[in-house]
Amino acid sequence: MFYTVAHCSAAASPSPQASHVLAFFMGTRRWAGRVMLAAAVGTGLGGCAAAPSTPPSAAVSTAAPTRTFQSLVLPGEGGVALQALQRSERVPPLRYRVIVVPGSGCAGLGAFADRYFAGLLHAQVLVLHKPGVDPEARTAPADCPHGFVARDRHYTWLAHARTALRADALQRQGQPALPQLLVGISEGAELLPALAPEVHQLAGLVLIGSSGLDPQEAGALQARRLGAEGDWAALAQIVAGAPHDSVVVQGRSLGYWRDLWNWPLTMPLLRSPWPLLQVWGGDDTLVPAVAYTRFAELAALRTAPYCARRIEGADHGLQRPGADGVQQLWAWTEQWARHPGGGLCGPVNR
Repeated sequence: MFYTVAHCSAAASPSPQASHVLAFFMGTRRWAGRVMLAAAVGTGLGGCAAAPSTPPSAAVSTAAPTRTFQSLVLPGEGGVALQALQRSERVPPLRYRVIVVPGSGCAGLGAFADRYFAGLLHAQVLVLHKPGVDPEARTAPADCPHGFVARDRHYTWLAHARTALRADALQRQGQPALPQLLVGISEGAELLPALAPEVHQLAGLVLIGSSGLDPQEAGALQARRLGAEGDWAALAQIVAGAPHDSVVVQGRSLGYWRDLWNWPLTMPLLRSPWPLLQVWGGDDTLVPAVAYTRFAELAALRTAPYCARRIEGADHGLQRPGADGVQQLWAWTEQWARHPGGGLCGPVNR
């Protein structure tokens, strides 16, 4: 849910209040993968981060699966075209469908999607991308176009994603009904409650590397963790001030920050009627453990099923030496799909 001072465009100049301490902030908002934090300075791997040269799941795979994802164009709001990726089940029979909302950035998932989603054996997979993101792009943080920075904000992305999912549902009319999971990776998880009503046969929400707290609250907790409360407070003052939404601060437009500062996530998740599965790394340096535990305490009161699994030793992208927590997550969803009567949380709670 957090952010960085790594600028997405050479045309975007930092504000006088920009601080390298805030480099942790966008780091948690990327799609997935290896993320590191260098002391208080941090490495800006989120926001407009490039995909890693080695996909996370390659750590446990000696050979990449044959490429099966195909490019797909879905309509966004106002005729904007969204680039997506789609894949059929790898192994029959087809049991369920997974819709993925990645985290922030202007790099696509195309180069490593087959390996990242390899464990989804009996699932169709649809991966959305933000407007202006090419699925094959591996753009470095400093090279994201200024136009991407100007357009990138939560309410805009939500409107496009909602329109795309409605179009997807129309295209699927007449096909066999399948249970569907809506998966949010880091920042992408913040859209799930608002997108859920657009997903037919929704069987549950899955959060990867997302605390479940409102972004502003989770950001404040991470700032406190790193002793950067002053920098967070300075950013809050700019957000509340008079500059136009188009002004770029800390690598983001003020429109982005203002959306995020008022973005509800906790209550929509607590009130949602769908099962909720949350998976996070025990060594996540980009989301403080207190944020995960605070949400878990609140979510224990949900009327719908809730389960959380902390993967010990794993980072924000669920990676740890010699093991891939993402593939473990997919193994749980596969177990659920084979025996859905036990509920989405059944395999996780065993």
